[in-house]
Amino acid sequence: MSWELNVTHVVTGAFGYTGKYIARRLLDAGSEVRTLTGHPDRPDPFEGRVSALPLDFDSAQEMRRALDGADTLFNTYWIRFAKGELTHQRAVRDIRALIQAAEEAGVRRIVHVSITNATRDSPLPYFRGKAEVEDAIRQSGLSYAILRPTLIFGIEDILTNNIAWLLRRFPMHPIFGSGQYRVQPIFVDDLARLAVKMGERNDNVALDAVGPEVFTYEAMVRLIATKIGARSTLVHVNPRLAMLASKLMGLLVRDVVLTKDELDGLTADLLVSKPGEPPPGATRLSDWLDTHASELGARYASELDRHYK
Repeated sequence: MSWELNVTHVVTGAFGYTGKYIARRLLDAGSEVRTLTGHPDRPDPFEGRVSALPLDFDSAQEMRRALDGADTLFNTYWIRFAKGELTHQRAVRDIRALIQAAEEAGVRRIVHVSITNATRDSPLPYFRGKAEVEDAIRQSGLSYAILRPTLIFGIEDILTNNIAWLLRRFPMHPIFGSGQYRVQPIFVDDLARLAVKMGERNDNVALDAVGPEVFTYEAMVRLIATKIGARSTLVHVNPRLAMLASKLMGLLVRDVVLTKDELDGLTADLLVSKPGEPPPGATRLSDWLDTHASELGARYASELDRHYK
């Protein structure tokens, strides 16, 4: 199927990173777009073409009203790490409330951004919470598509940007343990294209949203260093020392640079797709860096500033 013009869709976080690319593709297709945002003061990249409403998980009535008349809900909301009362379990509870509001508002379909290798028995709250949200979506009355990306790269990406920032500024760069665990990054606009494509369908589907290249972590860092012209020496360090160094760096930049759960998920080989279907992403990180190397890592990107203030 394909959408008719002027169909309305709702994107959580359209003024943010992944949601912005999804909203842009929906607008280009002639759809009307609303966003639910927890950052109403964030600059509007769409110059008023996207209606902004508060993402208020504590008000079921307001969420239903915001979703009323929408065909598809594109959910990108999640938290990278717990801070204060905002935990991964709280995020699961909040998304369940959003799903219920979508059902009650008559939304046809939800397209949800999850993560590869999420399981309910995972010892990592990030991955376990993602699996719990997937189950809630399956148990709902909504038609759904669940997309499971790994590392989402783009000029606004925090991880690859900050790797480049560190490589540009310090003579040595840590590689956690062996560095032979793998990553399969997908370009953010490839993920947005896939999300919009999946939104048009009616069948229930869950798939890994990954790109065409698989790197060891060390190889990816070396690639970034080469492309940006950094001369930083890669040094293998014990993961415990890496966590200590990341905390010290966090004090310097006033941010959370790396969490133990992120390190454990990375080194457990969870950021790569299982063998099977061809990767839906087409853009190669190695090619993308040829065009964007000069921009990547030009300034530090703060997670706390972006999502927690």
